[in-house]
Order: sequence, then structure tokens, then C-alpha cells
Amino acid sequence: MYPPEPWQLRGQMYLSVFLIPRRQLPQLPPVLGASVRPLTIGGRGVVGAAWVKYEPGGVLHYQELLSSVLVHERGRPRVSITDIWVDSVASQEGGRRLWGIPKELAEFQIEADDDLVDANASAAGPAGAPIGSALVRLKGRLPGRFPLGLSVAQALGEQVRRTPVRGRAGLRTANAAWRPDPNGPLGYLAGRRPVLSLAITDFWLVFGRTATDRARSAPAKAPHKGRTTS
Repeated sequence: MYPPEPWQLRGQMYLSVFLIPRRQLPQLPPVLGASVRPLTIGGRGVVGAAWVKYEPGGVLHYQELLSSVLVHERGRPRVSITDIWVDSVASQEGGRRLWGIPKELAEFQIEADDDLVDANASAAGPAGAPIGSALVRLKGRLPGRFPLGLSVAQALGEQVRRTPVRGRAGLRTANAAWRPDPNGPLGYLAGRRPVLSLAITDFWLVFGRTATDRARSAPAKAPHKGRTTS
């Protein structure tokens, strides 16, 4: 039902960064919490929340809303996705089974033009509870295209799965007003203003390990000791 790893994806992302008191950060699964720690600035954790439109040209095209926490593993930065919704069953199943990303299904309305993005999401189903909405005003374009690279750390069963993400994109500055449902899973963002918002435009990503990545991480084989003759 879903493509094999890695996924090549194209689209648009509207990202906001929030600083949240550490005690109010979403909880990580125990197996993950034993390996990583939230990266804090003045006692506040770094949360990224984003609306994404994956467009034709990649292995799947669908819409997404996510929130993630910036963590570190023995000093190495990672991103851990804590809440995420998609409108594709293939994306949901693949994300869960390949990488431990806890995708849920939702219904989206994301209307975007060159200056404004109006986004809304609610849980899938006829009585789907509201999740949240946002209004993003796009501003200046930064010249050129920029490399993207990060490592996603998730709990997959009783192990930690670390997944590389690489790509390139254009960037635009933005202002964003988020309106999460105060009683919903993103309620901890309600009433907060992001410290930074960006549009990550016309991106292409490789999400997951390639054959080269797997070969590099495979344990080295011990040299074969053949018989010697006298």
C-alpha cells in the first residue's frame, strides 16, 4: 500500500517555530525518551509546526499537518515528530511501519496563492473534531536554493529509528497566526506566537535511507582467513 524506503517527495511547507516551557512539551515515548533529550533555550523547548502540501512529481502526493520537538542524542541534534496528520492512507501506513512516525488521518483545506495561505484541519470522519487552523502571510523570497538536512528520531517498536532527510528548497520569510483547538492535541500551542515562520518552497526531499546509506551503516565483515599450505 505504500512505496518502499526512501521516499522522494516534492512540494511546499509552511513552518513556524515556537519556544515552549519544557514542562509543557509533548511527552516522548519511553524508548525514545531514554535515548534523546529536548534541546532547550533558557528552559524552553523548540517546537516546529508545519503545514505541508506534497505535490505530484514525488512518490506520493497528499497534505499534512505536523508538530515536532528538537532533541539531541549525546549532543547530536535530531527531530522527533510528536503529532502528525495526513489525508493519505498510504502515507499513514508507510510512515508508521517504516519509521515509527505516528500518523493519523485528517481532512484538510489548504488554500494558497502567492501571498497568503489559509489552512484548516480536522480529524477524519463525519464527526471529526477540529485540530487547528493557521493563516500564513508570505513575504520576501531569499535568493537561491538552500540545502536541507536533518535526522528524524522515532520510536519504532522497542527500538529508536533514526532516519535521514535530505533535499533542497527555496525560502520565503513569513508571518503566521496559528489557531489550534485549545482542547485538541495541539492545545499546548494555543495563544502562542511563533518566534520564526518560513515558507519552504518548491522543495524536493529524499526521506529515508538509500541503498548507499544502508551499505555505509552495515557492520564490516571480518576478513576471511583461508587455509595455508606448507
